[in-house]
Amino acid sequence: MGSRPMPLILTDAALAHGVEALVAIEPRFNEVLRLVTPTLRRQERGFSTLLWAIVGQQVSVASAEAVWARLVAADMHDPAHIQGASAETLGVLGLTRQKQRYAKALAESGIDFQALDEMPDDEALARLLEVIGIGRWTAEIYLMFAMGRPDVIAGGDLAMQAAAQELFALESRPTEKELRAMSEAWSPWRAVAGRLLWDYYLRDRTKGDQR
Repeated sequence: MGSRPMPLILTDAALAHGVEALVAIEPRFNEVLRLVTPTLRRQERGFSTLLWAIVGQQVSVASAEAVWARLVAADMHDPAHIQGASAETLGVLGLTRQKQRYAKALAESGIDFQALDEMPDDEALARLLEVIGIGRWTAEIYLMFAMGRPDVIAGGDLAMQAAAQELFALESRPTEKELRAMSEAWSPWRAVAGRLLWDYYLRDRTKGDQR
C-alpha cells in the first residue's frame, strides 16, 4: 500500500499545518515562531516565474525589478515573444547577452508545466535543470514556492545556511552538502523548514537579497 501524498504548500493553512508538523520533529524551530510569522512566499507557476529568476541572476533586486518592468511593458515575458525578439530588442530592454541566451533557451525548452506538476520531485527538478540558465538553486526555489512541494529545500541558499548556523548554534556556516544532510531530519517538511530559515534570516532586515 503506497504512502499518502503530502499536501502542497500553496495556502497559509497548508503552511500552518506543515509548521506544526515540523516543530514536532525539530522543536528548535519554535524559536523562529517566537520572532516571526511564517511567510508563504507563493509564486505563480509557469514561464514568467522562471524568466524572472533568470532576470534576477547576479544583480540587485532593484536592478532586476527595473529590467522586469521594461520586459512586461514591452510584452516580452512569454515564450513566443522572447523567441521572436532580436538581440538588439532584448538588449535595449536590459538583458545581457548571456541572459538573452538563457531566456531564449527557456522559451525554446518546451517545458510542459502541467506535466511538471504531475512529476515526482526528482523528475521535476531534472526537467528544469535541462534548461541552460536554470541552476539547482533556481529549480529548487521554483519547486518550493511555485509548485508548493513540501519536501524540497534549496541547500545552496546562503541565507538559509546562515540562518541554520545561528539557529542551531553551529561553529561555522554549513555547506550546501551539510545543510542538505541536516535537512534529512526535517523530511517530509523541508520546504517548510526552508521558509522558516529564510524568515529567521530576514527578521532584522527590511531589505536585502534573499539568495
